[in-house]
Amino acid sequence: MRSVIERMERAGRPPLHTLAPAQARAAYEAGAGVLEIPKAAMARVEDLTVPARDGQALPARLYAPTDGTGLPLLLYLHGGGFTIGSVATHDVLCRELARLAGCMVVSLDYRLAPEHKFPTAHDDAWDALQWLAQNAARLGADPARLAVGGDSAGGTLAAASAILARDAGLPLSLQLLFYPGCAAHQDTPSHATYAHGLVLEGPAISWFFANYVTTRAEREDWRFAPLHASDVDGVASAWVGLAECDPLVDEGVMYADMLRAAGVAVDLEIYRGVTHEFIKMGRAIPEARQAHADAARALRLAFGMEN
Repeated sequence: MRSVIERMERAGRPPLHTLAPAQARAAYEAGAGVLEIPKAAMARVEDLTVPARDGQALPARLYAPTDGTGLPLLLYLHGGGFTIGSVATHDVLCRELARLAGCMVVSLDYRLAPEHKFPTAHDDAWDALQWLAQNAARLGADPARLAVGGDSAGGTLAAASAILARDAGLPLSLQLLFYPGCAAHQDTPSHATYAHGLVLEGPAISWFFANYVTTRAEREDWRFAPLHASDVDGVASAWVGLAECDPLVDEGVMYADMLRAAGVAVDLEIYRGVTHEFIKMGRAIPEARQAHADAARALRLAFGMEN
């Protein structure tokens, strides 16, 4: 991990939060595959669109490791502080989850800030999850085995979608959360300890969130900060994978504790010595490949594919 950080520093690229959003997206996409493992071959890869509540057609990409039907289905929501990231930046990760878990993955290009502010990304994620539940069989998936997951801001969206799924009576097999953002304010000890020099820096978090939420009330809305949910009783079981050296690690632990206190089954893994974004560094960081395997096993267990 230290070697990766040193190489990033030597590259001398401007921090994403110092760029305009469109430039930051392009820069993130250009570097997204540098440390990734080789792209897994899939039996099916299809681009499709998912309708949002306002009539917008949201791009999405379907990955299936086999040609069979009745596969379990994971909706995956990419990270990027609600401002950057795309189906393309998380292509390798989604392929790997599909390959290792033996499930279909649909990756969503929800709309990004600052062009689309809170709660657009949240609404897009929930609209997509409902649409997939209704159309799973048509896509070749099993509507009775549906999960939602994501990393960072995508983990926030997945956690919030799991709460809405509970409220709507939509059963989910699992919520798969890689280092999710869960808190309204960046005031936990880990935000101070890991604020500088470890991939995700404090000023970047402030920039990302300022693009998406503009008032204190929005920050403290549970759709942005799941720790502010009034209750999480009865939400789907959770697998939570955190990075030790990450500003978000404390709030990830806090959310896992909140779920457990409500009687929700939680599998919490903290990967030591790694930073935010490590799951996209599988070529350099063994813990990334371990996290892929652990997450896939959690999916397989939740989908009833192994004991």
